[in-house]
Amino acid sequence: MRKLGMAAMAFCVAFGLGTAVTHAGETKAKMEEMKGEMKANSQETKAESKALREDAKGNDTKAAAERGKGKMKSAGEKTKAKGKELKAKTE
Repeated sequence: MRKLGMAAMAFCVAFGLGTAVTHAGETKAKMEEMKGEMKANSQETKAESKALREDAKGNDTKAAAERGKGKMKSAGEKTKAKGKELKAKTE
């Protein structure tokens, strides 16, 4: 009887904690994805404001370069966020 109770308790604990860990990993993954999107949007907005300043000065070439740099940094942030998200899902 005691062995059966211990086995049942171990079974419940194993599956109960397993679902909690999975849920926590998914939550962390979603948070990493949201942080990455926020950082990417921030980089793009910052580059756009620099580009608008250059447009106001009449430097069309520099403005285009700033927009390009912003898009590249944004893509880099999204890539890093995706990596962190996948890592969090596997934890």
